[in-house]
Amino acid sequence: MKIEREEFLNEAKQEEQLREQVRRAITIFFKRQQLKEKKVKEEENQLRSLIQQILKEGASTDVPGETPHKSTGINVLEDLLKKIIPILEDDFKALTSSEEQRKSFRAHVIQAVINSLTPDNVNQAAVVKEDLDITVDDTDGENGEFIDIDPEPEEEEDPRDEFGIEGEDTTGRNFAYQSYNKIEKVILDAYETLGDHGDRELFYDYLLTNLKLYFNKFEDELKTSINEPTTDAYEKEVSAQEPTF
Repeated sequence: MKIEREEFLNEAKQEEQLREQVRRAITIFFKRQQLKEKKVKEEENQLRSLIQQILKEGASTDVPGETPHKSTGINVLEDLLKKIIPILEDDFKALTSSEEQRKSFRAHVIQAVINSLTPDNVNQAAVVKEDLDITVDDTDGENGEFIDIDPEPEEEEDPRDEFGIEGEDTTGRNFAYQSYNKIEKVILDAYETLGDHGDRELFYDYLLTNLKLYFNKFEDELKTSINEPTTDAYEKEVSAQEPTF
């Protein structure tokens, strides 16, 4: 009986050792598989990155940029709009108290563009003041006429009043005045690069058209509101909390 018991224990021990060896073999197998899969994944990622790099390089060298328009005036205008529209959008969308403020802003900016690009104003910078020959009569002083060199200072007019359009909201006017001061030089510089009369006409017409369209877009975006999702349970709870009279 003792021998049988020892044999049983030996067999059990051998069986346990065998199971342990099997567990180790399985563990080693899975670890190797994981390492192999990890290596394959790394190689796949490297290959994917390489392909993306090649595609990027191909896109930058083979694919042309934006196609120029047939008119130089429109090309210049497109570049100008990229500079001034973000400025106008920020200032326009800051006017949230009333639609009248935004209408005033819009009207003042468009009118300011028209005023800036009229021939008299555009050419104003190129006008050279002529020297004036002033002849002073030596006898003028004998008449006892006093020339006041320290006259009463005149009240300075608010430049926004001259900029303004009668009847339009003053807050919108003030915002438009500040906004236009930021972009007027850029507009004039772009316009002055065009020597061809046809290019200038297209630039002028399409500038006004695009400004109006963008203002429409900004207004629509301001008016668009997203309704908050709700549930029947929430609505019932709100109704239950409402006071009854």
